[in-house]
Parts: sequence; C-alpha cells; structure tokens
Amino acid sequence: MVGIDEVGRGALAGPLMVGAVVIDCEDDPPTGLNDSKLLSAARREALVEPLHQWAASWSLGSVSASEIDEWGLRLALAVAATRALDGLNVSPTHALVDGSFNLLRSHQNLRFGVAAPPDLRYASMPATTIVKGDQRCAVIAAAAVLAKVARDAVMVSLHEECNEYHWASNKGYGAPEHLAAIRRRGPHAQHRMSWSLPEHVLT
Repeated sequence: MVGIDEVGRGALAGPLMVGAVVIDCEDDPPTGLNDSKLLSAARREALVEPLHQWAASWSLGSVSASEIDEWGLRLALAVAATRALDGLNVSPTHALVDGSFNLLRSHQNLRFGVAAPPDLRYASMPATTIVKGDQRCAVIAAAAVLAKVARDAVMVSLHEECNEYHWASNKGYGAPEHLAAIRRRGPHAQHRMSWSLPEHVLT
C-alpha cells in the first residue's frame, strides 16, 4: 500500500512535487502528523526524520514549470506521480491517493508537436481516492509532509538565486508581492508561462 499526495499544483512558479510513502508495520505514525497545510513549517520539518524511520519506503517525484507548460497540469501530475513511485525500493500493489481523482492516470490529449511524456506505467494499479485524504489517512499525510518540506526547500533555494519574486516566503504562490514583482519585472524561467500570469511591463 502506497500513500500519494501532491504539493505545488496551484503555484505560479516552481516545480510540482508528488510524495509517495509505503508502510509495512502496525506502529502508530509519528505524533503530530496531520494535513501538511495545518502544520507550521517548523513542525513539518521536525516530522521528516520520524517519517523516514516510520516508512518502509518513501520517494518524491517532480515536474518542472517547463514540463507543466509542455504537457498541461493533469498529465504533468501523472508524470510526477510516476516518478515518485519509480523511486520506491518496493513495488506496491495498491495506491491511496489524496483528492477526487487518481494522480497516476491522465486522459489529457497532447497538443500537436509536443514531446511525449514518460510512460505512465502505474496507471492500471488499483487505487482508492480519498477526499481530504491528508486529514483522514496517515500514509497520505506523510507523503504530503515530505513533499511539502522538499518543495519549500527548492523554492527557498530559487529565491537565493533570484530574490525579486519573494519565493522564500510565498513558495511560488500568488501572494501580492509575487504578483507585483511579475508585473514589474516580467516572468522568470521558473514561472509556468501557460498559466494566467499578471500582465507585466519590463522596466
């Protein structure tokens, strides 16, 4: 059994990341584990090592902003989930997926001339979708926390390279200072160009 969740789907910039966690024991999950959005950054980071010890296997998969632009969000989600499962050192036979649709599958059609994505080789794996799964299922919550901590670290690193967009604080989401920077400086290579970014005027 593998728990799967994504982070970064609604961001304007940076990667989208999917976490995958497998457990094979009856031990209780680490104390304080919950929906990653309900935890402070410090609490999420404190959970990382206990989650690594609790999980039989865990992995993260991601797609870049340019891959999201190339394939579209729905297919990019499936690619990131595929990459996450590829990184596991076990072969799960059933997935518990946060949300109302199965991240491992996509019926999105490619535009003409777009490079084909990797094979979605887990699309036929039996899966159960669980709305608010990160609040109701510990293994999904674990996947979300690990993915959130890793993606936040990526956005802090990108901020250090290009601090005009305040990614260390907004993590690529549409916060006012982020939107103002796009209008002022234009989009960065880390922005999802196919999304509805604010109109901008280069200075």
